[in-house]
Amino acid sequence: MSDDDLISGLYASCFRRLVVQLYAVTGDLNEAQEAVQEAFIKALAAPRRLAGLENPESWLRRVAVNEARSRYRRRRVYDRLLRRIGPPPAVADHSPEHLALLAALRGLPEGQRQALALHYLVDLPVDEVAATLGVSAGTVKSRLSRGRQALAALLADPDTTHVSQSGRTNVRS
Repeated sequence: MSDDDLISGLYASCFRRLVVQLYAVTGDLNEAQEAVQEAFIKALAAPRRLAGLENPESWLRRVAVNEARSRYRRRRVYDRLLRRIGPPPAVADHSPEHLALLAALRGLPEGQRQALALHYLVDLPVDEVAATLGVSAGTVKSRLSRGRQALAALLADPDTTHVSQSGRTNVRS
């Protein structure tokens, strides 16, 4: 039996049972599914190890329980950190202009959108944007220039961006 066949067979025979067992442990179906999926990912990374076990389902269960515990601990640390620093600031600007800007940004190529957002919305200098994106400062300047031109065209053309009465922004092609 090949490694792929072993993993596929285990997945077909054990996945649901393991999810139900982990659901009982975690009390959260999504967490249970994530933990079991992570266990199978680890099994895929070391199929020979799994093949040598007398009870591979038991190993998968142990790995899934450990994954669930680790996720729970990380979530608790994250929750404590959030309580200490306070709630995130609310985004209050739902004006038609703001929504049109966001819609126009979504219409740009990824590199231009990232450069514009980091430079103008996050207020990073060009060198820091370049370091964050892993590109040269000249590339960032080029993306900023092209992005500004594309944004100006998108925002100036009333047929391109439309804000509906419900407040949703639609970009027309």
